[in-house]
Amino acid sequence: MPEGLPDPGQIWNSFITHPLVVLTLQAAVIYVVMLWLGTAYWAFRDMQARTENPILPYFSAALIIFFTPLLFVFAVVLYLIVRPRETLAEIYERSLAEESLLAEVEKNQLCPVCRDRVQPDWLLCPNCRTRLHRVCPSCNRLAQPEWPLCAFCGHEFQRAPAPRPAERAAEWAEAPRRGPEPATEPGGLRRPANT
Repeated sequence: MPEGLPDPGQIWNSFITHPLVVLTLQAAVIYVVMLWLGTAYWAFRDMQARTENPILPYFSAALIIFFTPLLFVFAVVLYLIVRPRETLAEIYERSLAEESLLAEVEKNQLCPVCRDRVQPDWLLCPNCRTRLHRVCPSCNRLAQPEWPLCAFCGHEFQRAPAPRPAERAAEWAEAPRRGPEPATEPGGLRRPANT
């Protein structure tokens, strides 16, 4: 080696032993170890949020710790591939949204007899002619047929006598054969049907 050039081994040795370089290398090692342990803790908490199984969070953290600080990046990639897609909170939120949609669908009223869809302001079911509501003579608002009085004004409804079972059976047997009910005039008299 020529006389004027310093020895490369000596330069390298003085560079490695320099206090600033030693401090930087120690900080880098501490940073990588902290990142490794922090990633293991993150995997533990993430798996706790994604499953109800009490063993899987420990397994996921052990997977990352097993891969050592030098190879833990591969363990993180593997964990991201196999972990459940949704968290428990997202699953719960999705189920609440589905239940809300079902409740919205069920809010649409059905006829109690034929189960056909009816509007909330209809008096009769157009399919089976079941009385859905009645009009309060006092306040002209819709009331349920089973209410003994109007919930809006307090008017008491007259109860119709319950038909005997034999009369009800005859009425049902006759219902498909008879045509539409004749219209009534304002005084309560029936208009003759046009034939």
